[in-house]
Amino acid sequence: MHLRDELAVVADLIADGSRVLDLGCGDGELLGHLQRRHGCTGTGVDVDPGAVRRAIRSGVSVIELDVDEQLGEFGDDSYDVVVLSKVLQATRRPAEVLAQMSRIAPRCIVAVPNFGLWSHRWRLLRGRMPMSRQMPYDWHDTPNIHNATLVDLEEFLAGLGFAVESRVLLDEAGRVAGYPPALANLLSGAAVYLLARTS
Repeated sequence: MHLRDELAVVADLIADGSRVLDLGCGDGELLGHLQRRHGCTGTGVDVDPGAVRRAIRSGVSVIELDVDEQLGEFGDDSYDVVVLSKVLQATRRPAEVLAQMSRIAPRCIVAVPNFGLWSHRWRLLRGRMPMSRQMPYDWHDTPNIHNATLVDLEEFLAGLGFAVESRVLLDEAGRVAGYPPALANLLSGAAVYLLARTS
């Protein structure tokens, strides 16, 4: 099975044999890949009963929990890495979710769409809400409630005490892109961050 681009980036940031907690795991695609190809163990978390059933059918261990409310169920340092891919912007309390992730594991991987993408800015100038492959929802049915640019996000992460160990930029189609730092916020459709807690 071939992982979609941003999940392949996430998988490359996880050491073989790691204990992984995948928040908002959907059908368990990432965890299944990590178990089969990288000798990882772990647990998926999702609030959608249908996704949980699909993940279980594919052989992935999944718990149906609300990421905003129930991460206290996991012990301190009970995993090596926590993954939150394309979910942070849909949480009600992102700072609390990130704090819980940092408590659960020494490293966190966060993938987020970039609201600062040039085409989003252009749509706003034309009086329309942004839409793209990374943010495919219309304004009235989007699950995204906390949109951020990469600059906003990185300031937020630093304020929460995270160190960015690695940042992988993705283009509008979700492929890895080597944009210069000065243009990253303008050209990136999304980014994947490997974070370490600093205290």
